[in-house]
Amino acid sequence: MTIKMTTREMPKAMKHGDLEEVFNNIFVVKGSLSFKKPLPMSFSRNMTVIREGDALTIVNSVRLSDEGLKQLDALGQVQNIVRLAGFHGMDDPFYKDRYGAAVWSVDAPYAVGTSTDPAEEDIYFAPDHKISTATDLPIEDAQIVAINSAKPKEALLLLRRDGGILVSGDCLQNWAKPDKYFSFLAKIFMRRGGFIKAANVGPAWLKFTKADTAEIRGLLGLEFDKLIPAHGEVISSGAKESYRSVISAL
Repeated sequence: MTIKMTTREMPKAMKHGDLEEVFNNIFVVKGSLSFKKPLPMSFSRNMTVIREGDALTIVNSVRLSDEGLKQLDALGQVQNIVRLAGFHGMDDPFYKDRYGAAVWSVDAPYAVGTSTDPAEEDIYFAPDHKISTATDLPIEDAQIVAINSAKPKEALLLLRRDGGILVSGDCLQNWAKPDKYFSFLAKIFMRRGGFIKAANVGPAWLKFTKADTAEIRGLLGLEFDKLIPAHGEVISSGAKESYRSVISAL
């Protein structure tokens, strides 16, 4: 089927912090997401930047302000964008347009709304590459871990270095407490919804996507010591053990 993409204004930059090096040549910036419907709320989201020489790969993109883009450009040249979560990707078109970077996306549509089977007119972007477990990413020692039972599909990125660094989308979260990007309503509703919990499997993600819990339990077979979630705080050691009980209980 040929997809005719709809015209969509790129989202503006929202509040965010500075790019910080959390592991060798791996940087994270904590940003935010705000929306008005069904209720006005905002909460945090993370973007990861992997540097290899002068080449940069963005994972879980978050549009940066002009000052943030200066920090990004000081690190190197953005060449690749990786989308791990089917519910993410709203800022991928911005980085594609600005840098001409190649977009590597999980096999899920870029669409307005949350439908898992969106109408053609709701699709606003198409990636350069669709990723799977067989994908050879342009990142050294990188492996895609797919959760194909989820709809829309989900993936994680495993970097086989420093004991294993796992980068997650919506599947694995680590919001031990609300941070400064949480609005008042978000603090209330997301606590009630089970989001505010350290080393957590995303509750809304699991409920909505109906991912096979056996496939999620398979994540414990991976070798990883560190985790960079799209939502929550970085875990610098002992990450797999932190998630063992909650994943095993699924």
